[in-house]
Amino acid sequence: MDTYPVIKVTSPSFSKNEALILELAELPFRVTLNSMGERFEGESLARYLSDADAAIVGLEKVNEELLRRCPRLRLIAKYGVGLDNIDLEACRRLGVKVGWTPGVNRHSVAEQTLGCLIGLHRNLFFSSRKMCQGLWEKIGGRQLSDITVGIIGLGNVGKELVRLLEPMGTTILANDIVDIRSYCDQFGVIPTSKAELFGRAHAVTLHVPLTSETKNMIDARSLAQMRTDSFLINTSRGEVVDQKALKHALKAGRIAGAALDVYTSEPPADMEFLKLPNLVCTPHIAGNSREAVLAMGRSAIRHLKGFYAVATPAEFSDSERRAA
Repeated sequence: MDTYPVIKVTSPSFSKNEALILELAELPFRVTLNSMGERFEGESLARYLSDADAAIVGLEKVNEELLRRCPRLRLIAKYGVGLDNIDLEACRRLGVKVGWTPGVNRHSVAEQTLGCLIGLHRNLFFSSRKMCQGLWEKIGGRQLSDITVGIIGLGNVGKELVRLLEPMGTTILANDIVDIRSYCDQFGVIPTSKAELFGRAHAVTLHVPLTSETKNMIDARSLAQMRTDSFLINTSRGEVVDQKALKHALKAGRIAGAALDVYTSEPPADMEFLKLPNLVCTPHIAGNSREAVLAMGRSAIRHLKGFYAVATPAEFSDSERRAA
């Protein structure tokens, strides 16, 4: 290369990971990290990326306006798996490549979902909260072998969750927009309609991308179809759930409880909602285990290396080359 490409990293978690910083520093790039942990959006994001040739982005919104204001940008390397923050059509029109590896953090997300399932059904979260208030209430809940779990979205994370649940003896229902019958036959999963899943499952867990079809997929109507002793788990995207409808359902005891890792706006500002006694909250960490952070970061780095031809074929997989 005659001149080193300018690479800007927007993600705070990538920018503070020493292993990823060192690996990126070894490459022939001029790198700027988001070392101050700034949350870039709109104008601040456009200013930050104005002189970048490529960017490693997390949840920051990449739209046509941004791309037009950053004419040097030729590659967006995704740090993570969701693409709802990137206008793919605008990228195609303007000749900006998107490097993305699906499922790279699937185990991390599925593992947290499993933790939520165990914690909710064995009453770990709520009994701990009561003990902190001085209440000694021995209610041990139910084993996963005695419940039915409904998975909406049987992609990378959904299938990984099936694998983790298999030794538990859990009855698993699943729903997806694609034909999942062959997979379900192979792994003992029961394909169902959403209505049947809502009516039968003791826990409904969401593993779908955010699209026009999935936005507010869980609304007042679907919550009304759920069992009163059931739990809702969302580790996908916040806007998949109508948060106001969920708040009402939790306050009314329409469902037993919920565990959320994602929110309509992040960080969420509705403290009344977050403090509901039957809600468990985490700050969008399902896909951020130490191992997943490294996997997501190294995936983004491989896309950079492949785009700028500083990787060998062995280092740059076929699936990643297609995504780029």
